[in-house]
Amino acid sequence: MSSSVLGIADDTALGGSLRVIVTMPGSLRAAKAAVDLVVAAMDLAASRFRDDSELSRLNASPERDVTVSPLLAQAIAAALRGAELSGGAVDPTVGSAVRLAGYDTDFAQVPADGDRIRLYAERVPGWRAVRLDRTARTVRVPRGVEIDLGATAKALTSDLAAAAASKAIGGAGVLVSLGGDIAVAGEAPTEGWSIQTSDDSAAPIDETQEAISITSGGIATSSTTVRRWTRGGVVMHHIIDPATGLPADTCWRTVSVVAANCVDANIASTAAIVMSRSAISWLEAGHLPARLVDLSGNVLRVAGWPQRSANSDRSPNDL
Repeated sequence: MSSSVLGIADDTALGGSLRVIVTMPGSLRAAKAAVDLVVAAMDLAASRFRDDSELSRLNASPERDVTVSPLLAQAIAAALRGAELSGGAVDPTVGSAVRLAGYDTDFAQVPADGDRIRLYAERVPGWRAVRLDRTARTVRVPRGVEIDLGATAKALTSDLAAAAASKAIGGAGVLVSLGGDIAVAGEAPTEGWSIQTSDDSAAPIDETQEAISITSGGIATSSTTVRRWTRGGVVMHHIIDPATGLPADTCWRTVSVVAANCVDANIASTAAIVMSRSAISWLEAGHLPARLVDLSGNVLRVAGWPQRSANSDRSPNDL
């Protein structure tokens, strides 16, 4: 994201980086306060690393209807919708598989290296096993199922936080980035929001890197290169293939997608990592502009993602 826009606040949240940018610098404090409220609410509702979170209590209460807050119901609904749209490539019932792979605490506390762990290929229980009643706001999970909302809940937080912040400052432009999940709301800058595309969302701004410009919606980046760890010499990452319950064996190291909101962008970018080569036709069929980087660093742009022009080092492409 370009640092030329004034009114920037950097922080950490939900186990990763947080950046809030506003078009009216004088409104930054109010916008950041609105973002912080949304982030805190989602952390309490949907974190699997807090014993006192709603999600932890839900996972500990199998085989019965559990009444949840409107926010957790919304987060679970978004995750189940993502599973349906992706044909199960994105599945919130991967919680146990993620934990068994070594991602069993906030990522900042996950040891970079450790002893060998024994993993078995086994399909995760599947999103259809989760019963959500949106009207009654009840959720039922079978015994042995552990819901993980890490991906979609973070993207939903970006969407909700950007909307709340813009409302708090009278509709002015706001960009919220949570670890690569970016949402914008309100009146965008005249030139749009310039967003740098890279493997690591926390990478410093570099005007020689590729960037695109958006005026609404969201963009999400999923990558196997950032949240990685080693167990017994085997490199692991956090994106699980629901068909095997193991870290996805994929031809892509990074996928960025633009969509009408950050949740949909996140669903698509995560699904593309899991789908590997077949993601190309799926993204094109869904008219989802995407930038895919393979394991050798080759870049493929599909479904309308702008090609990088010869003079684009300092001129972001519009989308």
